[in-house]
Amino acid sequence: MATLRKQFLAALFKSLVRGKSLFQAILAYWTGSLAVTADGKDLAVASAHRSAQEFLKEAEALFLGPVSQDGLQQLSRNLEKQFIERLQTDMECMLPSYSHQLPHGSERGHYLALDVGGSTLRVALVELLGRMSKAGEESRIVSMRNFAITHEIKDLEGMAFFGWMAARIKETLAGDLEQHQGLNQPLLMAMAWSFPIEQTSLAGGKLQAMGKGFLAHNGLVGQDLGQIIETACDKHGLNVELRAILNDSSACLLSQSYSHPSTRFGLILGTGVNIAAYMPISAIGQSKVGQKPADWTHLIVNSEIGMFGHDILPLTRWDQQLLKTHPMPTFQPYEHLVSGMYLGEVCRHVLVEAVESTGVFGGVLPSSLRERYSLATETLSMIQSPELDDACKEFALRHPSPHAPKTSDLIFLRQLASFISIRSSALVATCVYTFWKLRIDAQADWVKTLPESSPLRPSAEADRDLSETTVAFNGSVIENYPGYLNSCQQFLDDLVADQKSGNGFHGTVQLVSAKESSLMGAAVALASLQGSA
Repeated sequence: MATLRKQFLAALFKSLVRGKSLFQAILAYWTGSLAVTADGKDLAVASAHRSAQEFLKEAEALFLGPVSQDGLQQLSRNLEKQFIERLQTDMECMLPSYSHQLPHGSERGHYLALDVGGSTLRVALVELLGRMSKAGEESRIVSMRNFAITHEIKDLEGMAFFGWMAARIKETLAGDLEQHQGLNQPLLMAMAWSFPIEQTSLAGGKLQAMGKGFLAHNGLVGQDLGQIIETACDKHGLNVELRAILNDSSACLLSQSYSHPSTRFGLILGTGVNIAAYMPISAIGQSKVGQKPADWTHLIVNSEIGMFGHDILPLTRWDQQLLKTHPMPTFQPYEHLVSGMYLGEVCRHVLVEAVESTGVFGGVLPSSLRERYSLATETLSMIQSPELDDACKEFALRHPSPHAPKTSDLIFLRQLASFISIRSSALVATCVYTFWKLRIDAQADWVKTLPESSPLRPSAEADRDLSETTVAFNGSVIENYPGYLNSCQQFLDDLVADQKSGNGFHGTVQLVSAKESSLMGAAVALASLQGSA
C-alpha cells in the first residue's frame, strides 16, 4: 500500500506541475497510469499508447474513408452538377475572363509585369524567347524587385498609393528602359491584381473597395483601374501602356501554356485555392458571357473553386468545430478543407481532443494552441519533413509547454497531419479531374456544332483528343508541403484511369510547376495580344 501511495503522490505532483487542476490530475492517474493487482504486480489499464492508436484509427477513418476511389467518384459526380449549373447563371463563380486565346509559343519580346498582392508588390521585366529555345529557357526575368507593402503604404489614399507603385516601377526598370524601349514606343505592361475589380475589358475594370487594410480606393471607386495606373506612371515619366489585368489562376495557366501547349488549367494552392480553365464559350451561359466578338471561341474561366462543395463534402466533427467560429462558414466550403489557411486549424482542433482524451503530449496542451489559427500549416509541413528531431525542437520553441514534446508525440502529430494533407490532396485532385472531364465534354459538344468543312474543326478535334492535358500549378502548399504533390498526382492518375476504363476517355492529366506564374502569365497575355494584333 505504501508503494501505491508513493506512486499516486508522485503522479499527482507531476500532473500538477504540468498545469492540470487537482481533479484533472486525479482523473489522469486513475484512467491513464498504472493500477496494481492484488498480488502487487503492475497492470497497464487503458495505456496512453493504446488509446492514442485507437484515436489515430478513428481519425484515419473519418478523414480518409470518404476519399476512397468510390467516394471520390461520387463526389466528382456531385461536383460536376454544381459546375454545370454555375457555369450558366452564377455571377460569383465560374467567371468568364477576357483572355480568349492561348499563346502560339512563337511570341518574343520584352514585357513589363506587375504582381500586386496583399503584402508585396513585385515588378519585373520579362523576356520571352519562344518555344524553339532550349527547354527551360523559353522565358526569363531580366530584372525584378520585390517591395513590401507596409502598413504605412496601405494607409496611402487614392492616387498616392498608385504614385508609390509607379515610383517602384521606375526604380526597378532603371537602366533597362533605354535598352528595351524606343523613345516614342510605350513599354507594354500587364498586371496580376489580387483585389476586387469589376472587369470590363482585358485591360480595364472598375476599381472596388480593396479590403485587407488598404485605403488606395478612397476617392477612386468606380474609376477605371487601367487608366489610374497609366496616369500615375505618366506623372513619373514612364511611357507604359497597361494591356492586361489578370487574376492569379489565369496567369498561372497562361504562364505554362507558353512552353507547354497542352496546358488547359491553372491551379493555385497556397493560403487559398483556385482553378482556371480554358473552356469553349458555348459551355458558358449567355447571360454571363455577354456580347463577345464572333471570332472568340474560348475563354479562360476563373472558377473561384473554393466556393463549391455545398452539402456534398465529407465533414468531420473537427471541420464542424472550425466552421462554428468562422465568420462566413458557408462562403467557401471547399477552401476550408484544402487550403493552407485551414489545414493547420483543422489539425489544431483534432490535437486538442487528442491531448485531452489520450494523454499524448503528456496530457498538456501548450497554451498557445488554445488560440484559433495558432497551429500554422507551415508547422505541419515542418513536422512531416524527414528531420523529426529538428521538428521536435522547433515545435517546442513555437509552442512552449511544461511538457517537452517527445519524438512519440511528434510522430502522433505527424500522423494526424498526414491524414489532413492527404484528404486535401484527394479533394484537389477530384476538382481537377472533374473539370478535366467537363472540359472534354464541352469541347466535344462544340465540335458537333462545327460543319465538316469548318477550318476550325481540325484544331477543335485535336483539342478534344489531347493525349496529355497539362495543369499548371503554383502555391506554397502544393509546391512545398512534403509529399503533397505526389499524393495529388496519384489520386488524379487513379481517377483518370478509372474514368478511361469505363467511359472511353483517353489521355492523361499531368501537374506541372509554373514558377513565377503571376509575372510570367502577365507577360504571356501581353505577347498573345501583340501577336494577334
